[in-house]
Amino acid sequence: MATIKQVSELAGVSQATVSRVMNGSARVSQSTRERVESAMTALGYTPNAFAQSLASNRSNTVGLIVSELHGPYYGPLMGGLEQVLRDNNKYLLIASSHSDEKMEQEAVDFLLSRRCDALVLHAERLSDEALEDLAQRVPLVCLNRHIDSAQVDSVHLDNLMGGHLATEHLIGLGHRHIGCIAGPSWKQDAMDRVQGYRNALQAAGLPVTDAQIVESDYDEGSGYRAAKQLLQQFPQATAIVAGDDDIAIGAMGWLTEQGYQVPDDMSVIGYDDVPYAHYFSPSLSTVGVPIAEMAAMAGRHILNRVYGRGFDVQFAFQPTLVARNSSAAPRRG
Repeated sequence: MATIKQVSELAGVSQATVSRVMNGSARVSQSTRERVESAMTALGYTPNAFAQSLASNRSNTVGLIVSELHGPYYGPLMGGLEQVLRDNNKYLLIASSHSDEKMEQEAVDFLLSRRCDALVLHAERLSDEALEDLAQRVPLVCLNRHIDSAQVDSVHLDNLMGGHLATEHLIGLGHRHIGCIAGPSWKQDAMDRVQGYRNALQAAGLPVTDAQIVESDYDEGSGYRAAKQLLQQFPQATAIVAGDDDIAIGAMGWLTEQGYQVPDDMSVIGYDDVPYAHYFSPSLSTVGVPIAEMAAMAGRHILNRVYGRGFDVQFAFQPTLVARNSSAAPRRG
């Protein structure tokens, strides 16, 4: 079995340089890195991860907490983070909290017990104070949640702007009676989107009443039921702003069953721009969220802070309007 000494001799570098290459250090030139990697391949050398961990006091593992493991939102999130870590010889350990505070704390404890060097948290239930305390124990970054604290880093999206974009799009098409099916009120992103909706209506001089807003969960079934409730409360609606794409698709299902034609009788716009939004019929107008890019950026921040890399990092992201066929000018008469 080949040794690190043999690799260093074949590559013509010190054993310390071989170690830096294996640990993904930025303090190695590209030509030296390639020479070491070629020597490792020629000798069939495989680094001992456990020995590396003992030597560096690092596990080379980053923990991630997400609310769920399924769905078109979380797949790109996990994939974006895993790819940037793997490209830098680090590994990702994932735990799910199912949007439950107790399970979220248990997930944190589990990842810390596995000696994760840092945490990326798509955390919804832990309080700001709990996250500030946790940041004193382990390097962490929150994803899609902005916390006004010097102790907690966050890569976040301007959801206020996103709700405004969706509503402004419908106003620009000529709609004056616009309902909203919001996400859960305990989720900050959902409430920010609703506030953006309110701000856009108020900026256009349009009234906003409680009857125009129905709370829902982020799934198709809830969107289906909420559409019925919204049209009972606000029958003059000609357009709906949905808290996410699943809500929008569920609402469109109910509308179709009731004989509405989308967008002729009712325009609908979602949020997230999940992969199947483009292929739904009619294709779903929505607000694009660069969640894979945001997750990758969180990974780069961890690589900088914990492993000494030198990536450029962006913390604030902006949503984008994606206008498709589910929104159009209201039918006249």
